[in-house]
Amino acid sequence: MKANLKPGWYVLIALVLYALVITLAWRHDRAELHRLRAALASAPPVTAASGKSAHYTMPLPGACLPQEPEHLPGYPRPYRKGANQGFIFEDGDACVPVVYGTGVVAAQRGRVLKAEHRYREMSEAEFAALIAAVADGASPEQMDRLRGREVWIEHPDGRITVYAHLSALRPDLAVGQLVERGEWIGYVGNSGTSAAAHGSRKGARLLLEIWQGNVDTGTYLGKGLDPRDNKDKLLTLARALFAVP
Repeated sequence: MKANLKPGWYVLIALVLYALVITLAWRHDRAELHRLRAALASAPPVTAASGKSAHYTMPLPGACLPQEPEHLPGYPRPYRKGANQGFIFEDGDACVPVVYGTGVVAAQRGRVLKAEHRYREMSEAEFAALIAAVADGASPEQMDRLRGREVWIEHPDGRITVYAHLSALRPDLAVGQLVERGEWIGYVGNSGTSAAAHGSRKGARLLLEIWQGNVDTGTYLGKGLDPRDNKDKLLTLARALFAVP
């Protein structure tokens, strides 16, 4: 006896079959992702001989190194009696537009050390109190607050890159995760700044610090070179690392 199915049943059967196919495909993709990550974890360090680029890439695709001295490592920061510790990419000094929400990528393959998904922006009063507290110098904890939302990545060559003032991170980015050179990690913002404390999106920028050793006690690229007097030398060091003209 031939069964007479209503049109709605055919639609339901089709949806069930579609869901089954999608589920199987998702499981395959997840298994492949775990396999690739396991292979990356056991892979040799990044070197020119390994066939992978030993050079770093710009954290903003298409960007160039900043040219203004105040955007370079070593430039004095009188309000905390210290110095800028990285490269500040701002609109007008990066060769590409730098606006709130611009995508940020990892400068080199490595393992995530810090991913601040739960960062809470300071209020105006909290920001004012922090600036007053660092008048004679900032502690590592205070520097963290001044950097805003951050991602730290440790690389096979022993360096650590710090990406600061982010507005948000890639949703699935996690501590211990392996990322590739040029892989998306977050978005440009202005967290940790006066503008952010006032609820504004003005002053969007990316701060990229490049450390050898521990971020709190190691040496950042350009340390000891005041860019007002040593800009060419500092940029030569950076260009060698990034392999840019």
